[in-house]
Amino acid sequence: MGKNSQALSFNYKALEIYQKTFSPNHPVLATVYNNIGRVYQDKGINSEALSFFEKALEIREKTLPSYHLDLAKSYNNIASVHYHIGNYTKALSFLERALDISQRLLPTNHPHLQYVRTGIEMVKEKL
Repeated sequence: MGKNSQALSFNYKALEIYQKTFSPNHPVLATVYNNIGRVYQDKGINSEALSFFEKALEIREKTLPSYHLDLAKSYNNIASVHYHIGNYTKALSFLERALDISQRLLPTNHPHLQYVRTGIEMVKEKL
């Protein structure tokens, strides 16, 4: 079994346990959905990745404050999928949201800020 397949298997097992243990909007479910999305993205299955990233975002938007780094991570992940499937306008919108949150919470020299800014530059080159 390849590493991605094994990661999916473990994450789906975790999801099954957590769905029985926690409420449907518990943040731990958002983390598992995000992890599953990352594996699908690594496998190049963008539609599945996007679906799981959106599930994670839905929970995070309901349970976290408006300016939380986990929201920025979700926006960044969704932007990445949109970039890879050629939806550059959507990618830019999500990256701008990620940057807004990150700028409010991180020091100005934090590497994540440069990462998001570089993503924005890459998207703008495609528009």
